[in-house]
Amino acid sequence: MAFADNLKQLPRISHLAAIQLLDGDGTVAATIENKPGQTGSLAVYNHLGQIYGAITAEAARKGLELYAEHTEDARQNPGKHPNIDRLLALTDGKDLLRVKHVFATAIE
Repeated sequence: MAFADNLKQLPRISHLAAIQLLDGDGTVAATIENKPGQTGSLAVYNHLGQIYGAITAEAARKGLELYAEHTEDARQNPGKHPNIDRLLALTDGKDLLRVKHVFATAIE
């Protein structure tokens, strides 16, 4: 399935402002925001966090499947897709990232 088709199968993310990815020390390693150009990655990482509890090697492999055609492009062009590059690096099982949700709030 193509990435766009995979996204349609994932949980909605309208309640999220962002996701922070925390390393083993609890330091924010990356932030994926709910904004154009990042919403697809936010949906993928949110789903992986819900299913696996953290971005583990197994979760990273599933994420690469979800990114579909973009995964091969990331392999061919390191740095072009940093959120996919991160998953590629995690497939060795040496590290994992915890997912911290940043919820959207309405201000009146």
